[in-house]
Amino acid sequence: MNKRISIIGCGWLGFPLAQELVKKGFAIKGSTTSKDKLELLFKAQIEAFQLRITPEGVIGNIRECLSKSDVLVLNIPPGLRRNPDANYVGQIESLIPNIEASSIQKVIFVSSTSVYADEIGFPEITEQTKPNPTSESGKQLLIVEKMLQKNPNFECTVLRFAGLYGNDRHPAKQLSGKTKLQNGEAPVNLIHLTDCINIIFEIIRQDCFGETFNACTTPHPTKASYYVSLCKDMNLALPSYDLAQESKGKIINSHKLEQLLNYKFQIKLQ
Repeated sequence: MNKRISIIGCGWLGFPLAQELVKKGFAIKGSTTSKDKLELLFKAQIEAFQLRITPEGVIGNIRECLSKSDVLVLNIPPGLRRNPDANYVGQIESLIPNIEASSIQKVIFVSSTSVYADEIGFPEITEQTKPNPTSESGKQLLIVEKMLQKNPNFECTVLRFAGLYGNDRHPAKQLSGKTKLQNGEAPVNLIHLTDCINIIFEIIRQDCFGETFNACTTPHPTKASYYVSLCKDMNLALPSYDLAQESKGKIINSHKLEQLLNYKFQIKLQ
């Protein structure tokens, strides 16, 4: 197993992932867009690089960031919530020639279950389900998935995470106190940061590339019951849902990941 890994995007997921891999004996190179964060990464024994990836090109020493690594974890979100006009596909297109010119042989692309649409009836979604994104973010993610997996210069595993949460981040905090929320009867699809990190490590440890995985914990309570109950437990203002309108949603099935990687989710929804 190679001991040199590059992580592009050392944010909420990428930084603790890098820290855990360092603990396991890996030599980690990591990128951030923030100059202020470089020292934090260096203190965590991560060789840090300030990079900004644009459709016009990569600003920063991308060549050195990828040098001597054969695994790349590509973990930069589309960012369309902050910037609806963002050209995420263009960003990755400008990055790919740098990957091709490097020592990288294997890529883990952190994607999202938003490549599957929410539907009435809450269909069970497996990796055999044809993606049908309705959001602009989901559409661009799907294009990038295909670009990376079709590239003959490296093997790419696509990891479609459900909604991410951890000790300092939970959708309940954003939903607290809101009224007339939609899709209250839809199933919840979430995954804890701990499982995200463990799954990425297992893909690397088991050399499981060229695959597509859905990653979501269980069970799948309804959004209305789960978030109202959770906000109550957290002493937050309760959200309210408009249950008069028919809900749309989906149930993310992670059986392929559990079977192929022999993985057991560490944190279940309460």
